[in-house]
Amino acid sequence: MTLLALRDVRFSYAAGRPVLGGVDLEVGAGEAVGLVGESGSGKTTLLRLALGLAKPTAGTVRFRDVPLDPRDRRQMRAFRRSVQVVFQDPYGSLDPRQRVRAIVAEPLRSLGVEGDHGALVAEALRAVGLEPDAAARFPHQFSGGQRQRIAIARAIVAGPELLLADEALSALDLTTRIRILDLLRELRGRMAILFVSHDIGAVAALCDRVVILEQGRIVEAGPTGDVLARPAHPYTRRLLASVPRLVAERTPNP
Repeated sequence: MTLLALRDVRFSYAAGRPVLGGVDLEVGAGEAVGLVGESGSGKTTLLRLALGLAKPTAGTVRFRDVPLDPRDRRQMRAFRRSVQVVFQDPYGSLDPRQRVRAIVAEPLRSLGVEGDHGALVAEALRAVGLEPDAAARFPHQFSGGQRQRIAIARAIVAGPELLLADEALSALDLTTRIRILDLLRELRGRMAILFVSHDIGAVAALCDRVVILEQGRIVEAGPTGDVLARPAHPYTRRLLASVPRLVAERTPNP
């Protein structure tokens, strides 16, 4: 079953050149899809459209086969519960004035989720590998990797169907990146993931399918192993050449 679908999506800023040109992208239930491209490729704009934060110039964004309308408050409220996002910066995305229990519970409050919020927060923290006493502490008392775990706990606490990870590893050191990548692999059984990254090596380790975006257009897409073992487009080959060791560990023999 398809959860998120972008159909022939195009986007241009006023009086500006096109940022996205005819993009088609799908994420199915329980699937991990990698969206790869360098800075300026259009990844951030595409993510904003997928989140309903902007409307495409042309084409449609659909969730569960229903067109997304950012002006429909009732639809967007339900959509926010089903789709959550983890951002790049684990330092800037957490309110330093709030304790972790309040930070993680924020989606429960804003979305009007019923139930024992304390128990839901404790379960979310457990799911990301943090001890219960983390709830009483402040963000500055944690390492960068732990802060990203807190951000992920906040994203999953309301039980979304789809998690959008926007360069969620790029601000972390190598050892911490590996740990967070392992955590995302564990979460795949609970929700679908759209993993937006410039790092094709990380995508290789996590995703079932990969979509390669260059200058606002998809130049290659398919099962991760197939695309990385037999890249057809020169841009994909250039990306692979920059991370040969990590990709080699993930891809099967041709």
